[in-house]
Amino acid sequence: MIPRRDFLAGALTLSLAARARAASHAPLSLAQAAKLAWLYGLPMIETAGIRARTARLGTFNRLYHQTDLVTPANQKVTSPNNDTLYSRGFLDLRQGPVTLTLPASGERYLSLALMDMWTNNFAILGTRTTGPDGGRFVVAGPSGPAPSGAIRAPSDFVFALGRTLVDGPGDLAAARTVQAGIIASGPERAPADFVTPVTRTAPWRDYFASLGALLVENPPPATDAGFFHAVRTLGLTAQGFNPPAFTADQEREIAEGVAQAVRVAAEPRGGLYAAQGWVYPQANLGDFGQDYVFRGQIALTGLFGLPLVEAVYTRPVGDNNSGLLNGERYRLTFPPGRMLPVDGFWSLTMYAATPDGQFFLTPNPIDRYAIGDRTPGLKYGADGSLDIWISRRPPGSGRETNWLPAPAEGPYMVSLRAYLPKPDLLNGVYRAPPLIAGF
Repeated sequence: MIPRRDFLAGALTLSLAARARAASHAPLSLAQAAKLAWLYGLPMIETAGIRARTARLGTFNRLYHQTDLVTPANQKVTSPNNDTLYSRGFLDLRQGPVTLTLPASGERYLSLALMDMWTNNFAILGTRTTGPDGGRFVVAGPSGPAPSGAIRAPSDFVFALGRTLVDGPGDLAAARTVQAGIIASGPERAPADFVTPVTRTAPWRDYFASLGALLVENPPPATDAGFFHAVRTLGLTAQGFNPPAFTADQEREIAEGVAQAVRVAAEPRGGLYAAQGWVYPQANLGDFGQDYVFRGQIALTGLFGLPLVEAVYTRPVGDNNSGLLNGERYRLTFPPGRMLPVDGFWSLTMYAATPDGQFFLTPNPIDRYAIGDRTPGLKYGADGSLDIWISRRPPGSGRETNWLPAPAEGPYMVSLRAYLPKPDLLNGVYRAPPLIAGF
């Protein structure tokens, strides 16, 4: 495995090199172009794949509610939370605007994130932004008529992802009632005339051809012109993929560039800096701009992540700076008065790591996949401190209430989520305490 500091340096070098080449009008080498273009396209390939699966459910312009919390049986989207009920659907704005209705949610956290085909959050409706009283909101495509006050989407296809907080097992029925009030209404028709992509494991010619078709369907922003200029030797443009006749050596160079991109994407990634053993996300998480490397990595390891102002996700630096944990036991201790500063809620979720760099919930003897401020029976110390025990086997008498089970074998990862973070967490004044190996 590439050492984390070397990986981060390499990823940053790739990003800076691409920008510098674009600014100087010099194209990247074929290997560099293939590497950057593969990462550039990964969010759209992944999002379009989910769109195709959504189309099999029925129609666009409606939301599908998942009325139970995610379990290990759900392995479609990497790094899911175990705190909220998900609602999801694709909006097809080619036929006109769509109206989104949010219910009154009171003190319950609720959000509906709207993302373009590149996984940028261009609007978030709900508790933080539109308040607890609900409302109706019109979303329109990037062109065409729209009523006054409509939210303009950067692409004609929009992925809507709702999160409704479940405040413990006894709250599930009430949470479902609120969730049912999240409604999309617009021109409903059987999904048609959209690009069904190959998967990220497809041969590079098929991958770039699929990406090219998606770019025609979803014209990229003008701010991506520098990227297309830099990778022009590959034959990828905003108008599609039209490669020249490559020699055998050139094809091998492209294949090596793609192989490098796959390795970069699979490295556990949560940001560019670490504090007390936790890696914190970059400020542009969820609204990536032209940071194609970071955007591509998040598409594999944390698809559809929220911007930091909505939620801060942190992950451990890991054993040997790998981003993964392999040990039998760890302890996380929050000192008195040093709990995560949030206006929403926080949780620590356990994931098994897959060989290709994704993360999913894993079975355990007590069916607990996350622990946090809403966990029933959580025990605090007499001084107000909180110990969380992370281990493959039961942690011992008196500790089970604060136990987060790890997989029986193999590498794993935990994600610390803080919803509606307070300024101290956003600006770095507060940092989570370190994970301590053994107890």
